[in-house]
Amino acid sequence: MITPSRTKRVQAEIVEFIPALRAFARRFHRSTSDADDLVQETLLKALANIDRFEEGTKLKSWLFTIMRNAFCTRFATTRREAPGIAECVSDKRIALPAQEWTVLVQDVERAYEGMPAHYRDVLDAVAIHGQSYEDTALDLNCAVGTVKSRLSRARHQLIERFGDLDD
Repeated sequence: MITPSRTKRVQAEIVEFIPALRAFARRFHRSTSDADDLVQETLLKALANIDRFEEGTKLKSWLFTIMRNAFCTRFATTRREAPGIAECVSDKRIALPAQEWTVLVQDVERAYEGMPAHYRDVLDAVAIHGQSYEDTALDLNCAVGTVKSRLSRARHQLIERFGDLDD
């Protein structure tokens, strides 16, 4: 058992080892704050168990052993208490119902099929396949103004039926 005067001397020696403890903690954690937390935990455990320090042994080795054990305990605890699988349901945001989109797609398909063929051809070329007005005019053997007019009328028919979907 350590006497009170010996305890004060050991406490002073522990303080002198703080830079060495910080350097050793950096081997376990890259983050400075995590390393400092480990040093603090080590110091708390060392001071709480100072009566267990055996005279004649190296204080630095004893402190490093406490730190290593503290790190291993924390590491094992975090592995054991890690949340389940990576795709945990609690991490996901709400899932919007797919039925509404399915119904909307079916309605758009019916509206598309119900349009005159010359509107469908222009919508297909410009809006779906991304062709230019000029290329579409060449493919459909009509003027560029006619392509623009047909596309505008087709869009207006869809907007009349479904409203502005951006709102």
